Amino acid sequence: MTGLGLLLLWMLTIVCDSRVYLMAPHTVTLEENSEANVSIAPSSPLNRSAVIYFNVTFSSKSNWSSIITFPEQVLLPAAAASVRFNVTAHGVGQVTTYLLSNNTDLNSLTFRIHFMVVHSNVLLVISEVIGWIYFLAWSVSFYPQVWENFRRKSVVGLNFDYLALNLTGFIAYSVFNVGLFWVPYIKEEFLKNNLNGINPVSANDVFFSLHALLLCLVYICQAAVYERGGQKVSCTAKVLLVIGWTFAVVSVCVAAAKQITWLDYLYYFSYLKLAVTLIKYVPQAYMNYRKQSTEGWSIGNVLLDFTGGVLSILQMILQSHNNDEWKLVFGDPTKFGLGLFSVVFDLLFITQHYCLYRQPPQYQAVEEQQDAN
Repeated sequence: MTGLGLLLLWMLTIVCDSRVYLMAPHTVTLEENSEANVSIAPSSPLNRSAVIYFNVTFSSKSNWSSIITFPEQVLLPAAAASVRFNVTAHGVGQVTTYLLSNNTDLNSLTFRIHFMVVHSNVLLVISEVIGWIYFLAWSVSFYPQVWENFRRKSVVGLNFDYLALNLTGFIAYSVFNVGLFWVPYIKEEFLKNNLNGINPVSANDVFFSLHALLLCLVYICQAAVYERGGQKVSCTAKVLLVIGWTFAVVSVCVAAAKQITWLDYLYYFSYLKLAVTLIKYVPQAYMNYRKQSTEGWSIGNVLLDFTGGVLSILQMILQSHNNDEWKLVFGDPTKFGLGLFSVVFDLLFITQHYCLYRQPPQYQAVEEQQDAN
């Protein structure tokens, strides 16, 4: 009953709040040396006119007017449905501005517009297409291994250390993405620390991480019911997992004690994913070497992962060129390095499968000796 009362009170507060708020594009992308008209509209007509001011809070260059120019303020007439203003792009870069007003009827919550000026809109489209392709390749890459296990009714050849480390990595990655994308408190904390107002986590990231986590659980279920040939998680992997999860638990306790922010905790937890990515392929590669075979390890998984990794690196390079922001590659060596690291291991697996261990180990049958007559 208390919950219903709170819900009704919340709805009543919304209905009674007569203030309106501004609506405008969250992101405006322009090609350099081009112009565009941007519309600002109130959620409902105002009773009196309002002056809307632009307060620039972030610029990728010291002089934001070298990137883009727009008026210092615009007038929104009373009862007007919207007002438009002109923006002119000069050089490649990014500018974020807040919309402020002298009209008390407008909601006190401010609105941000992020302007992005790029070299070429064509490159922008190509980059987006590449992004969707590698997102699809990475998402589908989990299914060949599921099919391989199902077809053979066996997980022999699939390293259990890899399964345990991969599951831990995607739990950490999912927590980071869900927290930064869906939890309002953490989102607001991030925006306070990053005045450009751009959340690095998109809906695609959340879907991919949760989908990957689900497929890792499917692997675990298959390992529980199918033939596994006496395989188990090694002591080394167990020690690494205990260290990783101890770090995660200690971090959450420190965050609960308000010694660090929850945003900091998410970043600490994400380091677990980075560490896992560095080591998770090693047990599988070593198992293939020891067996002199890749049987049980799906090459389809490897090929799709390799495709996604190469395209993700290509997208980073295209985005860096198009935005004149090479720190997307060289300024974030962790992301670029881990992507490159995964590609290198994929190349190793491809070499093992198609070159080194093309034929499974051959065993010579022992013929029974026949009794001499």
